[in-house]
Amino acid sequence: MALTVDSLVRISAAGGGLILDSKGFTVDSLVRIAAATKTKGAKLTILNVSGLTVDSMVRISAAGDGNVIFDTTK
Repeated sequence: MALTVDSLVRISAAGGGLILDSKGFTVDSLVRIAAATKTKGAKLTILNVSGLTVDSMVRISAAGDGNVIFDTTK
C-alpha cells in the first residue's frame, strides 16, 4: 500500500508510529512527517539513511523533537 506524505502526516499526528525507508521520500517530506510526531509523541523510524547528509538528519531530528530514530545499521 503506497500512502501519500499527507496521509503519513495525518497518521503521525494521530499518534501512529511509522517505519519508513528514506529512499522513498525527500528530506522536506521526512521533515513534515517528523514534525507531525510531536502532536502525540508518535515514533518515526527511518531506514536506509546512508543517502542522507548529517545536516538533513539534524533537520529531521529537530522537526521530530526526540521522536525520530535513524537506523544506521545498514
